[in-house]
Amino acid sequence: MSVSPPILHPSPSRASARLAPARLGLIALALLIILLAWTQVLAARRGLVSRRLAGEGGTPLHFLAPEGATGAPGVVVAHGFSGSSQFMLGFGHVLARAGYGVMLLDFDGHGSAAGVLDQSGGGLQRNLDAAYAMLAAQPEVDPARIALLGHSMGSGAVMQAGIVHGERYAATVAVSPTGAGVSPERPRNLLLIAGSLEPRFLDNAWALLAAAGGANDDLAGGRGRALITIPRVEHITILFSGDSHQAALDWLNRTFGRPPQTAAPDRRVLWYAAHLGGWLLLMLAAAPLLPVGDAPAAAGRRRWRWLGLPLGVLAATMLVATLGRLADIGQLGGMLVGGVLGLWFAVLGLVWLLAGFRVPRPGGRDLLWGLALFAALTVAFGLMAQFVWIPWLLIPARLARWPLLALAALPWLLAAGLAQQGSSLMGRAGWWLFQMVVIVAGLGLLATVSPGVGFIVLLMPVIPVILAVMSIAGAVIHRPWSYAIGNALFFGWLLVAVFPLA
Repeated sequence: MSVSPPILHPSPSRASARLAPARLGLIALALLIILLAWTQVLAARRGLVSRRLAGEGGTPLHFLAPEGATGAPGVVVAHGFSGSSQFMLGFGHVLARAGYGVMLLDFDGHGSAAGVLDQSGGGLQRNLDAAYAMLAAQPEVDPARIALLGHSMGSGAVMQAGIVHGERYAATVAVSPTGAGVSPERPRNLLLIAGSLEPRFLDNAWALLAAAGGANDDLAGGRGRALITIPRVEHITILFSGDSHQAALDWLNRTFGRPPQTAAPDRRVLWYAAHLGGWLLLMLAAAPLLPVGDAPAAAGRRRWRWLGLPLGVLAATMLVATLGRLADIGQLGGMLVGGVLGLWFAVLGLVWLLAGFRVPRPGGRDLLWGLALFAALTVAFGLMAQFVWIPWLLIPARLARWPLLALAALPWLLAAGLAQQGSSLMGRAGWWLFQMVVIVAGLGLLATVSPGVGFIVLLMPVIPVILAVMSIAGAVIHRPWSYAIGNALFFGWLLVAVFPLA
């Protein structure tokens, strides 16, 4: 079968057709959305003091407070497993705008912290101690009025800190709570918050409330206890819920004798979504103007190419489960969970690729366009995420692990690129849906047969979004190898950015 050479320089007539008013209008609209989103996200910092600090032992800290504040009550805000200070910025911004001094931290092995996670819990307490000491030293904060707030793994850490150091902390807010030896006396003024769509954490919250002596309104005596269920949220969306923010603010205001107030809405995540959508729209609208070229739609495909994906999922799950019984693979690749996920996707991809496709040779410009796709995804997805919810800028220890995880994702994404090559918009939507269903089901099965990676179940709500972003962005470049290279670099970077160092 002959292959037409790529169109490197569109003719004037073709370029004119591609620059139709409707296309120019979409490009202008996309640029407007992107500009507006950046304006709104940066405006959310106005009126706030923001300091990047380092606590004892090098714990990375981020302090927020109202400009000109003095004698403000303080709150130490702690993230969960695979979280970061960025992940907790919703609570940070809301509390700071309500008049609190807020100290967010990165636990060891997370975010910009260069250490590794001490799963015994001692490292978490050391990080919290460092955050407390630095918060108490800030000129805007009253060191005699400090509280704690933590999510998931961080909730267990702050409850333990409130138990051990009851004299330090006037209140403890545990969001999506895990476990701690709570009692009717410690920690002081315990608020438990859980989402209606995270039943395991909600059940645990009820058990903690019972162990803490049941509901109690005696906040003045430090014995306050309450549980608030946030409707229609799960383990991740609870962090961005206005109801969660309001519940925490109400409890802290009551603890410190402050008047009731309405929490200022934190819309940065909505503007982040608009920014990402604007970039994807821009890429699709501008795609015909790019001298990328194309290849025959059927190149490299076998008849039953779709079957390779579920076969790959089963093979990857069986291999990881077997290896997990033979050895400790929880720290594979120097990462907790992330390395195991990299192995799972590598096996999945190799089986799908070999079963479904005749792998074509990469073209001369495939690497160049793959790097261009990675750069576009970094700008569209990553840079604003650094200010909103994910620490996208990697420290050296994470950067060193990136090539391995990107390489692990390459076979899967090459198979996906070959499967979608030449597809219409509806065809790509179908492949996205098929991949989403099979991969989510496969990860659910993996979490069942290999409990050591059960945490991935909590991340499943974001998997369809990540797959959609990669599919839409990849549609701009009709080269399977470029699709694979760009998306593998992006996906590997995402895994390295999120999961803890081991």
